[in-house]
Amino acid sequence: MKPSTFVHHAPRSVDEALAVLAEFGHDGKVLAGGQSLIPILNMRLASPGHLVDINRVAGLASVEVTADAVHIGALVRHAQLEHHAAAFAHLPLLRQALVNVAHPVIRNRGTTVGSIAHADPSGEMPAVLALTSGYVDLASSRGTRTVAARDFFLGALESCLAEDEMATGASFGFFPPGTGMAFAESTRRHGDYALAGVAAAVTVLDGLITSARASFVSVTPTPDVLDLSELLAGNAPEEGDWAKAAELAREHVDPDADIHASAEYRRMLVGVLTARVLAEAASSAITASVSATTTTTATTTATATGPARSSANADATRA
Repeated sequence: MKPSTFVHHAPRSVDEALAVLAEFGHDGKVLAGGQSLIPILNMRLASPGHLVDINRVAGLASVEVTADAVHIGALVRHAQLEHHAAAFAHLPLLRQALVNVAHPVIRNRGTTVGSIAHADPSGEMPAVLALTSGYVDLASSRGTRTVAARDFFLGALESCLAEDEMATGASFGFFPPGTGMAFAESTRRHGDYALAGVAAAVTVLDGLITSARASFVSVTPTPDVLDLSELLAGNAPEEGDWAKAAELAREHVDPDADIHASAEYRRMLVGVLTARVLAEAASSAITASVSATTTTTATTTATATGPARSSANADATRA
């Protein structure tokens, strides 16, 4: 099928895009990567009269690593974020999840913010945004606002975006030092929507787990977070009660049945995946904890030596 007739708008600035949305409201849709929107239009599940194509808008395609988050613009493609070295170094979970998003050709075009704005509970990146306590930047002709992930997703394919608003960016928050991350999902075929998926973050300090959290793909009405810290805190990473954590995860999720899998099968997958990713995250947290301790020790030693630190910095600058 082909989409119904629409007017194509190609603004060159955010203000121009917002002006179009302000004029046409519910009859306008923002087009970025189009990997979710175009199929919906082709199947005529949506028939907007106006498409606001933001691909020519400057300033929306950057990835910025700040002191506490990875911030991305609305035109950052999945592949761009997947291969961004600094983003991976600070938040490996991004790449761990992104490699599971459909196929490379789709990741080359699809945008991460677009996936988040689509608010599909079967999407990987909404779950990651929730787990990282991230937020979304929204703009309209009335002004701008920043919305936390927990408030952004209202239901399946439903967000708090107003009719005249556009998502201009999103930020994924950093975890504490000593945090290990892992992601896994189960699909019928590689690239399909996940039957179930789990993202996890486990923090280890002084050889003991201090916090553990998980978020889910395809098995909850909206992306949310299950805090498992009370169960796992105080245990050594290799002694975590992953079986009990898996049981709590199965109780937490609310999967639907469809032609691909029953609700109970999806719930079973959640348990298996939760135990797996928590163990993987805890294992990597040990390495992260040792790295954080080494970095702290090195920084303390360098600070104490004073002039030697300055000399080393000067040499690094010249290099």
